[in-house]
Amino acid sequence: MKTSFWRNSLGLEPEDNWKREWAAGILSYFASVYIVMVNAAILHDAGMPLRAGMVATLLTAITGCLLMAFGGKTPIIVVPGMGINAFFTYTLVHSMKLDWREALAVVVVTGVLFAIVAFTSLYRILSDAIPPNLQHAITVGIGLFLTFIGLQKSGIVIAHRTTFVAIGHFSDPAVITSCVTLLLALVLFVRGTSGGLLISMAVGTGLAYLLGAGHVPEKMESGNVFTGYGQVFLGMGWSNVISLVFWIAVFLLLLIVVFENIGLIASQTLLANRPERFKSSLRALSLANIAAGLFGSSPVVAAAESNAGIAAGGRSGLTSLVTGLLFAATFLFIPLLTYVPDSAIAPILIVIGGLMVQSVREMDFNDMTEVFPSFLVMVMIPFTYSIVDGMAFGFITYPIVKLAMNRGKEVPTALYVIAGLFLANFVLHALL
Repeated sequence: MKTSFWRNSLGLEPEDNWKREWAAGILSYFASVYIVMVNAAILHDAGMPLRAGMVATLLTAITGCLLMAFGGKTPIIVVPGMGINAFFTYTLVHSMKLDWREALAVVVVTGVLFAIVAFTSLYRILSDAIPPNLQHAITVGIGLFLTFIGLQKSGIVIAHRTTFVAIGHFSDPAVITSCVTLLLALVLFVRGTSGGLLISMAVGTGLAYLLGAGHVPEKMESGNVFTGYGQVFLGMGWSNVISLVFWIAVFLLLLIVVFENIGLIASQTLLANRPERFKSSLRALSLANIAAGLFGSSPVVAAAESNAGIAAGGRSGLTSLVTGLLFAATFLFIPLLTYVPDSAIAPILIVIGGLMVQSVREMDFNDMTEVFPSFLVMVMIPFTYSIVDGMAFGFITYPIVKLAMNRGKEVPTALYVIAGLFLANFVLHALL
């Protein structure tokens, strides 16, 4: 009776193997646990306390994995998304001038709207409104943006008065550490080593302290790991909720979250041979996004690292349940994670950026009315240091070039509206 209950609750089919599901869950954990430190570091750049950011990341990942285990019943791992966390910090907070608490409010509202989209047929309408080339261009642009951030944090690229950027100083121990960590991460990745990013981060941390590039946290927080987390949990700021910038932020974040997750979940449920569970997985993920804002994290995605567990035989929610339980055990190591320096984290951003750029292979380069707007999205995101502004250049250009070629009917009505909103945002900023 108990076995039957768990099989039904987690979506285990008769042919699914319990041991294989456990092994897949463990593998998925080691492939994705690096996100705890990396996401916390990016949230810290937004002004959030580092240790509180780690707690928020873990609670979000645990909740997301449990929702996917019992709601989606698929082996998909749910963690804060790389790229979307950059949007949270470097666009919502740094560019749009929202406080990190107000940005958390944006995440909660976005999660609620995502749930409405996921539990209705709106997800199809919204997905169809944006041409595939622009969707892939956003992923590529964010990948280049993450790479640039990683290069800056590592010291491999530094500011220059004349050329704006220049190569860093390779006599700097931090730069040496970053380069060695990057090479190790690349070697482990191309060899398909399980947990390669985690291993390279650990080696990079040890090397940093060996070379004198490590650092003891300036303010060691006393008490248990949850000390100070109270200001983050349910810490949303609603003072800006009636402003235009808040709702522009919600709209743009919703577009990114919906596009990225629809593509990821569709591919992962197909890979796991469970395409019929696409809707349940999308709905579980939408609820996890609400939880992310409440816990104090940037939005979640169906992690690309889920593919590792699926490839190892994960087919049901038991895989994501095991991963969630292991994330819960990670609370024991939070004090140690605060010692990980930027020189060990930055190379991971570069590798993740390189993986996201692979989406360029899915783009159609035969039509210039499709290519050039997509090109603008890809290059303007890193060059303006803003995901919103980079998207705006491409989304405004797309209908203009289509109209210039008398092909305006190819542009979905919703895209005209989106382009108009981006244009209005530029005009508003110019007038203020």
